[in-house]
Amino acid sequence: MAAQFGRRLRKGAVTTAVAAAAVAALSASQAPGATVDDHGRSTAADAQPSPDATAGDSGATGNSPYYTDLPPLNTPSPAPTDGTSTVSPVESEAGIPATVLDAYKKAAAELQGAKPGCNLPWQLLAAIGQVESGQARGGRVDADGTTTSKILGPQLDGNGFELIKDTDNGAYDGDTAYDSAVGPMQFIPSTWAWAGRDGNGDGVKDPNNVYDAALATGHYLCRNGWDLSDSGDLDSAILSYNPSRHYVNTVLSWLEYYRKGTHEIPDGTGTVPGNRSDGGTGGGSATSPSSPSAPSAPHPSKPSRPGSPSPTPPSTTPPPSGTPTTPPPAPPVTPTQSVDHLEDSGTAKLTAIAGDAFTEQISTKAENAAGKGVAKVRIRFTIVGDTDAAFTGGEKVATALTNSSGVATAPALQAGETTGAFTVRATLIGRTVTGPDYTATVTQRVADTLVRTSDTALTCTPGGQFADAVQVKASYKDAVADKVAATATLIKSADEATENDKGPYFKDADGKTVRTLTGLTTDADGLLKLPQLYSDDTTGTFGLRVTTAGGATLDVTLTVAAAETSASPSPSPSASS
Repeated sequence: MAAQFGRRLRKGAVTTAVAAAAVAALSASQAPGATVDDHGRSTAADAQPSPDATAGDSGATGNSPYYTDLPPLNTPSPAPTDGTSTVSPVESEAGIPATVLDAYKKAAAELQGAKPGCNLPWQLLAAIGQVESGQARGGRVDADGTTTSKILGPQLDGNGFELIKDTDNGAYDGDTAYDSAVGPMQFIPSTWAWAGRDGNGDGVKDPNNVYDAALATGHYLCRNGWDLSDSGDLDSAILSYNPSRHYVNTVLSWLEYYRKGTHEIPDGTGTVPGNRSDGGTGGGSATSPSSPSAPSAPHPSKPSRPGSPSPTPPSTTPPPSGTPTTPPPAPPVTPTQSVDHLEDSGTAKLTAIAGDAFTEQISTKAENAAGKGVAKVRIRFTIVGDTDAAFTGGEKVATALTNSSGVATAPALQAGETTGAFTVRATLIGRTVTGPDYTATVTQRVADTLVRTSDTALTCTPGGQFADAVQVKASYKDAVADKVAATATLIKSADEATENDKGPYFKDADGKTVRTLTGLTTDADGLLKLPQLYSDDTTGTFGLRVTTAGGATLDVTLTVAAAETSASPSPSPSASS
């Protein structure tokens, strides 16, 4: 991996920053003095922060150190398009741990609904997550998204870093004297106090949970009305997160890299960058000081000053021949790695009327090779096919955590207006294993009852028109049946329900006689008002039959009769003279 070994200097000092060639063009107007190195990467001196990030503004991170490693020059492997994880990594940096990637995508989807004008790409969250914590230290998170141990930056005591005295009474960073940046997105406690979000729905805003931290970062970047599809607003948003030009260029490098393609890798198998802006080796962010057994912080107790040599890496000289060596312990098998297959867990037939919610939900069980359920792994449910059906909230993709029996239940499905069958595919997040496909069917809207909304007799004189229009109301299981297809036909009789050739009729747009109307639809209240009825010169009693999808039928009687005339009064006798 190509890496940037420079340091970011504090308090107005100038450093050399390395940015990817692809990003150099993007930010050239904001990086004066840019040159190109022997590898085709551009270099630029740190510029002063924009007005959004003044010298006294330490952004979301408190100006904490960040990883300066840049992405490889070659193009990453593209992401699969079918929701599976079948791409073999070409560069490990292109792979993002499954739960971490899921958190980024979920946060971006939520922001798309909450703040659509922001246009937040999930790849920007991934870029910041890579720079801040190496994707939560290579994806060391549990299935809920919480890091296996706290990720802490160095103490912000003014000794080579910003001076930020304690604001949280040590609640997040365990330090009651000074603050430290916390979690995979490295929020300082004072910022988390107002920016924190609950991204995984557990009722807690935890900066060490990648779902919470990713959603908080999204909201932080989308404030001030910024549109992140605009390069200027994107630049301002990233600078507000950490007011350093070098930081912006590094994030933009990873943003461009992830936009070209990435893929899932199992949690805990990602790589952690090796170089930080404070000159530390950055082998992993600090763990909670309240955990005596936790490894010591990777940063020195007194961070290196500008110009001081980087800490000497540990010796890699092999031991003398014959010296017994103890092999490193095998990494523990994670729940995701123990899953052998996915299978259906008693999902009932999935059928719904257009516009209605499916009454049944999909249940999938994760099992190991012995057939036992595997708890706390994430299952992704993806809607496939030509359909406008969606999960609750309008999403086409949803995730669920398996319970103690290994069963994950997908959110409820909502049918759209498109009828027919579609597929819901269940896949394991983090590994490629055999999973079931579920067929769901959307049927047309139906009614089981039709009634007239008026009991007024419908009469007409020969060659005239009916005074009242016919209106009916449709229902299904005593509920309003809206958007139901209907047909109206003037029939010969109840026993001979064929189209009549005389008597009442409708008119088409050209004024021609029509005795069957198709393509009718009930409105939102289940009502259907038919057009004006006319009659020819034939008198008698006639029938109108209205039918709907679902089999509801209503016959209406129409009468055509000559107008009644009153008898002429007898002449009055003449008055006698």
